[in-house]
Amino acid sequence: MQMIADRVGVGGPHGTLVPQTSLTVASGELALVAGDPGAGVTAFGLALAGRLRPSTGTVTIAESDSDSDSGAGADDADDADAEADSDSTADSTADSTDSTADSTADSDAEAEAEAEADEPNGSTRTTRLTAPAELRRCSAVVDSPGVSEPDEALPVRVVVGEELALAGAPASKADVARWLAEHDAAAFAGSRFEHLDAGLRIRLLTALAASRPGVELVVLDRPDRHTSNVDAWLDVARAHAERGLAVVVLTATAPDSALPATPARLGRLSQPDPMRCLREDHS
Repeated sequence: MQMIADRVGVGGPHGTLVPQTSLTVASGELALVAGDPGAGVTAFGLALAGRLRPSTGTVTIAESDSDSDSGAGADDADDADAEADSDSTADSTADSTDSTADSTADSDAEAEAEAEADEPNGSTRTTRLTAPAELRRCSAVVDSPGVSEPDEALPVRVVVGEELALAGAPASKADVARWLAEHDAAAFAGSRFEHLDAGLRIRLLTALAASRPGVELVVLDRPDRHTSNVDAWLDVARAHAERGLAVVVLTATAPDSALPATPARLGRLSQPDPMRCLREDHS
């Protein structure tokens, strides 16, 4: 699977939220995207996942018949993620993006998935998905402010139960307790979510989102807002990419010097290659 964002831009009533930006990331790859603090970074992430219609450009998911199930390893991931499947934009972008997000659902029927042969003999075919509904089905946005971040006052067990139910997984008290134990978080079942260590928060939310059926692309929205420790979220992102997911991490405060590779940047069309992380046993 490959996600291709071509000249994606997002406008708002008071100016440009996201200048035209291109980005490509494939299964087993990790792309870091840096932007200024504010609504623009979130808006770009929502556009990648089909939750906000860009003002310019396109987002395409390309899948070939020969691709293995890139999300197969996500169910085992020790890292975590919760992505509430909301089509509204973040509170921080509400004033400038609500009208854009509302138009997404209306346009789903107009956009279609297109299949084309990559080779003359038709032995390998590539399906290109551009409809927002299709993008939403195969993607998850993790901990996006006002969109998929959990209610901070809720106990961890309640947040996990809600996310398991959204994923179509068993979500009884026993199921939640089992899931937390499997992810080394049983001791925090009764804790308010806001009291979790940043690393544990990111790990749990990412695992939850990645476990949703059909998810192949995971977008982590500014995990650096919770901690200055890059490793707290980088290890989580890399682990999911190693298992075959395409992973995008949006950052706004992490310095380039702390990152393992040069990040892509909002407003640029030519970007550095993502980091290839796929383990051989998942290739």
